[in-house]
Amino acid sequence: MTTTRPAANGRTETTPRASEQGVGDLVKQASEQIAGLVRAEMRLAAAEMKDKGKQAGVGAGLFGGAGAVALLGAGALVAALIAALSLAMPVWLAALIVGVVLLVVAGAMAAAGRTRMSRMGSPLPTQALDSTRQDIQEIKERAHR
Repeated sequence: MTTTRPAANGRTETTPRASEQGVGDLVKQASEQIAGLVRAEMRLAAAEMKDKGKQAGVGAGLFGGAGAVALLGAGALVAALIAALSLAMPVWLAALIVGVVLLVVAGAMAAAGRTRMSRMGSPLPTQALDSTRQDIQEIKERAHR
């Protein structure tokens, strides 16, 4: 039995029902559906990688900032040591206070960077991989029926 329905060009179109379709038509439909599914999975993977890349960039930037501030703190501590050896007490004490404050800031930045990096989790597109595995399993199950 066939089905008659209006086509996009205004004419009527007659198509066989699923039970009457040939194997070639069914294979063509399956390949079109699989191709569409693969494209959708690729879009999902790209979106997931983009999001994880942004998180990694922010975390890496915070780690870089922590390194720069730690370098300044180390410089101030070195200056404090030099000042302690060569000048009176108030100069090295001031330099020591500045160095400690800079190192505390560096520690806070490093902790914030580590927190951001841990939120990202695995850099792999896990959602897309899981979805693809489920799709493959579904195709295998249907193929064995």
